Amino acid sequence: MADLTKKPYAKTQFSNTQLLEFSKCMSDPFYFLDNYFWIQHPTRGKISYKAFDYQKDLANSYHNFRFSISMLGRQMGKSTTAAGYLLWYAMFMPDQTILIAAHKYAGAQEIMHRIRYAYEMCPDFIRAGVTNYNKGSIEFDNGSRIMAQATTENTGRGLSISLLYADEFAFVRPTIAKEFWTSISPTLATGGKAIITSTPNLDDDQFAMIWSGANKRLDAYGNATEVGINGFRPYQAVWHQHPDRDAQWASEEEGRVGKERFLREHECQFIAYDETLVDSLKLSTIKGIEPTMRTGQVRWYENINKESTYVVGLDPSMGTGGDNAAIEVWALPELVQVAEWQNNKTDIRGQVVTMHNILSIINDEVKELGNSSPEIYWSVENNSLGEAALIVIEEMDEDRFPGTFLHEPKKKGRQRVSRKGFTTTYKSKITACMKMKSWIESDKMLPMSKNFIRELKTFIAKGKSYEAKSGETDDLVSATLLCVRQIQVISRFEEGYEELLGERLDVDVEYNEPLPIIF
Repeated sequence: MADLTKKPYAKTQFSNTQLLEFSKCMSDPFYFLDNYFWIQHPTRGKISYKAFDYQKDLANSYHNFRFSISMLGRQMGKSTTAAGYLLWYAMFMPDQTILIAAHKYAGAQEIMHRIRYAYEMCPDFIRAGVTNYNKGSIEFDNGSRIMAQATTENTGRGLSISLLYADEFAFVRPTIAKEFWTSISPTLATGGKAIITSTPNLDDDQFAMIWSGANKRLDAYGNATEVGINGFRPYQAVWHQHPDRDAQWASEEEGRVGKERFLREHECQFIAYDETLVDSLKLSTIKGIEPTMRTGQVRWYENINKESTYVVGLDPSMGTGGDNAAIEVWALPELVQVAEWQNNKTDIRGQVVTMHNILSIINDEVKELGNSSPEIYWSVENNSLGEAALIVIEEMDEDRFPGTFLHEPKKKGRQRVSRKGFTTTYKSKITACMKMKSWIESDKMLPMSKNFIRELKTFIAKGKSYEAKSGETDDLVSATLLCVRQIQVISRFEEGYEELLGERLDVDVEYNEPLPIIF
């Protein structure tokens, strides 16, 4: 360690030239980066850092703004520039606590490795003495320290953070990112700085929310400001600002990674990375709206229309704090999302009561508008927990529920429907998924809820089926898939729907008139 670091509190004789250089570095981080910051190039080895124009702008954003958020393409040097600036900050700003939070611990260690390498390459008359030096942290004799951790809900909790650097923040699991930001923000409110950098991921995660707020830069008089309404200064750089990249490079790179990844990783567009059910380019254009009304926890997005047919689906859950129960409401023939509800602490009876209340609201509103015969269809998924929902429906008296309770259509060769509601199998799920995908991508089906759209962005291929990405939920999607299956049944006996919506759900279903199918 003696050869790699400067001993703490050591008395050193400086020449006039060295004192002048030290003074320049201390007062100007850009001078330090230009003259004393060394990096490891992947092919050229040890080289002196020479910032491109956009990297100079990036470092300026780091230094001259208390809060900065930067969105750059892949391999644009954002982490390298940050490593140099953090090293300068720690060595020349005494008594600072600097936290590096990366979406994975390996990423945090990689940034620390760059800082350690740059420190070891500095001459003794420039660098500070070290009291503690390891892979996860460095402590200097001026009282400053740098720590590197993976981003979790509790990262940084209890620390007095002087400077936070959050790397690739868009790729932290959304629930963790939200909790982390909620936890860390109060420590920054006392005067700390924050630097957030990332390539984009989802358009409604914590990074995207901060980025959006940072780009709202108009004062009360309509004049442009340097920082957004949340106090962050935004900065963006994409592939063509890198002097070593040209149109040929872009063409070759797009050929290697595909158009969607190129748009996300090099042009900084918010496009989902995983193989989503609905095309990610399509999802990037669907924004959703805020609810126009709430009744309890039910979110309403469209006014009730007396001419529309309404389809309601309940995907039940245990209601003990795990998975959400969800209810979705869609209107025909518009195929527009009307309302939704989700909760993970409402018991089965409460879930069914909520559905009953939604049905009653639709029924009463349609009648008030002058239609004495509302067309409402509803059902529940009857797998596992659905059996409990069916029992509650029976206890509450099915006839008291407005509308028609739809059930699984009779299959060829079967004499009767075995259970009420709809049973989800691998085949029925995939078929419904493909139908929903087709409708959304062809603009026949109009999602309105931001929560539902968000689930679509994390509803990805898993083996031969689709499900939520690890750590995410798909309850709203599941309830909508149940509505899709009901719509397919309705399309067989509502004139005009079959042509509008396309082919029926199951090719081996034998539909017997009249429909819907009842016991």
